[in-house]
Amino acid sequence: MNPLLANVYSTILPSAPFVIAAYAIIWIAVAVFVAIIVRGTKKNERDLVALRDAIEELQAEEKSAGQPGDSSK
Repeated sequence: MNPLLANVYSTILPSAPFVIAAYAIIWIAVAVFVAIIVRGTKKNERDLVALRDAIEELQAEEKSAGQPGDSSK
């Protein structure tokens, strides 16, 4: 083997486990971040649906309360 290549490989290969570990940690952190964002988005969607339902109920109550012949006024 070429002495220059032997020198390069002896420098690079011992640090390979650290590089692999660094990439693994970064990918795990990205996956956790995405999972947190997805969970928050789903919660916000549920809250938005509940808010829309509550608004529709209030609007329906207002319409029925404003009907002529209503004795509650």
